[in-house]
Formats: sequence, C-alpha cells, structure tokens
Amino acid sequence: MFGLNKKELKILKSLNTPRKIQDFLNKIPINFEEKGDTCMSPHMVLKKNKAQCMEGAMLAAACLRINREKPLVVDLTANAKDFDHVICVFKRKGKWGAIGKTNHAVLRYREPIYKDIRELVMSFFHEYLDDYGKKNLRGYSLPVDLSMFDYLNWINSEDELWEIPEYLANAKHFNILNKSQIAGLRKADNIEIEAGKLTEFKPKKK
Repeated sequence: MFGLNKKELKILKSLNTPRKIQDFLNKIPINFEEKGDTCMSPHMVLKKNKAQCMEGAMLAAACLRINREKPLVVDLTANAKDFDHVICVFKRKGKWGAIGKTNHAVLRYREPIYKDIRELVMSFFHEYLDDYGKKNLRGYSLPVDLSMFDYLNWINSEDELWEIPEYLANAKHFNILNKSQIAGLRKADNIEIEAGKLTEFKPKKK
C-alpha cells in the first residue's frame, strides 16, 4: 500500500487514532535540519527517525490516510519575525482537532472540540510567542487534502517534497487580526516567555 514496506505499513496502520499518532510523533526526535532545510516524506521520517513540523504533519496525515480518513493539513502563518507552523487536522463528531510536531512545550495536540478551523487555529494564538513575548500568529489556510499530491508519491518518496509547502504557502489564507488589534497586543508575561522556551529535544553537541 502506497509503496510502503511491511514494517512501515504495520506501524502506520497501528496508529489508528489521533491520540496514538500524537504519542508516536512525540517520540520522534526533532529534525534540527543541521545540513539545510528538508521536507521529507513519511517514509523518510521513519527511516531517519526525525521530523520537523511539516514532516510531522505529513506523517500524521499519512496515518489518517492509511486508516481511511482524509489526510488534511493546515498552514498557520506568523509575522515576518517568526516561523510558520503546519498541523494535521481531523474531525470527530463534527468537531475539529489537531496533531502537531514541535520541539516546544506548546503548539501541540488539540482535542476535537472546536466547531470550525478558525476556532481551532485561535486556540494556538496566546501560545504562539517569540522569546520577547510577542504574539506572532497572524493567519491560517483552510484544510488541504494531501491526496492531491499522490502523483508525487508523497507518502513513500525518497525525494524532498518542496511542492507541498510551496502549495501551502500560496494557498488562500485568512487573517485573524486587523491592524488595530495587532497594535493593541500586550506582550506575554515573563513566566509565559520562560515556559515558551522549554524544549523537548536538544541539538547534538558538535
């Protein structure tokens, strides 16, 4: 199935709930991209045992696809001083939830309790901080079904999949704030800033 070997297929089939997928993602070391930016397929993530947010979202989407659910991802956009983030989204009983890969203590799993994508995205707003306490989340895309990239063999490809983040970057996005709201934002408290600096994995010392 999708060109995966028996071991890979067994792993992804066993990850048949969002909760299991998130637990599995958490155990995969973060991809620090020491040799430059990457966009690895789920197959390559399993092979190299590391992932950044885009790669984690694609792996989560692949698990959903193999277990007969739509492989949906959403692009979260930040201002120019911060990084965008990509999450895998899913629906349960009419409500949206999210699976996410990050090295930080936040921007992770969201329970399927949100009525629409905007409400889900807004649950990340106060945690989307930089080291100076600025709240940088600015917009989001609607869910993108990764099955549209089957022609790239996106689940099992050994090539970098730059077409996918490029598509996400160019997709229609919706702003969550206007200029007046941005101007009025309060910086996070020092304790929030320090909490935001917590990381799960440390880069290897050279």
